Amino acid sequence: MTETTRPTATLQAGADSPPDGGFGAFAPGRLTRAVLGVTRKMPETWAGRRVALALRKLAIRSLKGAPVDVEALGARMRLYPYRNVCEKKVLFTPQFFDPQELAILDRHVSGARGAGRGFSFIDIGANIGAYSVHVAALAGPDARILAVEPQPDIFERLTFNIRQCPWPTVKAIACAVADKTGELTLFLDPDNSGESSLKVLASSAAKNIRVSAVPLLQLLVDEGFDHVDAMKLDVEGAEDIILEPFLRAAPDNLLPRLLIMEDGSDRWQIDLPALVKQRGYRQALRTRLNFVFERDPD
Repeated sequence: MTETTRPTATLQAGADSPPDGGFGAFAPGRLTRAVLGVTRKMPETWAGRRVALALRKLAIRSLKGAPVDVEALGARMRLYPYRNVCEKKVLFTPQFFDPQELAILDRHVSGARGAGRGFSFIDIGANIGAYSVHVAALAGPDARILAVEPQPDIFERLTFNIRQCPWPTVKAIACAVADKTGELTLFLDPDNSGESSLKVLASSAAKNIRVSAVPLLQLLVDEGFDHVDAMKLDVEGAEDIILEPFLRAAPDNLLPRLLIMEDGSDRWQIDLPALVKQRGYRQALRTRLNFVFERDPD
């Protein structure tokens, strides 16, 4: 597949700043700092969430469309808390952002570092890169991270956040992952830019764009991976389209030891967890949003 079909960007710390200024150009003002000081300490209870939501709305109104440069999840990010649930949560309540999933992921990263080896992580549906830059900050300079995101506007935010990483360990690829190579339709939710899918969305106002796509196994082979420590898939119900052909054809060495995937059970055409278990995985966790599977290395 050519670079023009599947455009990529390998981004390193210290790269040229974007025209709207480098990190810190949109430091939070006094009100936003005060709100963050409260919302980031809220417990994950009904009352805590309600207080955080009310204060979040107040801060977002005061921002008037501007982004905010902050540290969250151990990494520096520029966040646009408008029409993207992920960015709202990471900015105001990072403690609510997949805490159980990240705890397991962090354990795998620490295990790799303790064994003196680099950590390989694949982030499918990377959005603005919260998982990718978190792993980059934690895994150190020997990590290898691939962040895949097909939406052009979100991809620009992803690449900016990758530039803030302390080491040049993250590669961003602007494409979709699917069951075949070619150009496919990606459906976009206008109310939540982080929600895009190769399957038709429920929103009647959903828009669509054409994007290049590549199968997961081909992507890993093309990028030269010989093993994968962890993988995260968040593709709004299209996990079965990606994983079914991969799980049936991938060699054992390319099966990730840790698999975090969004729970799209109501949209999958197959029993995806059963197929995952057939390849030697055990279910470690099921949260409100995600499945987490682990597989012992052979």
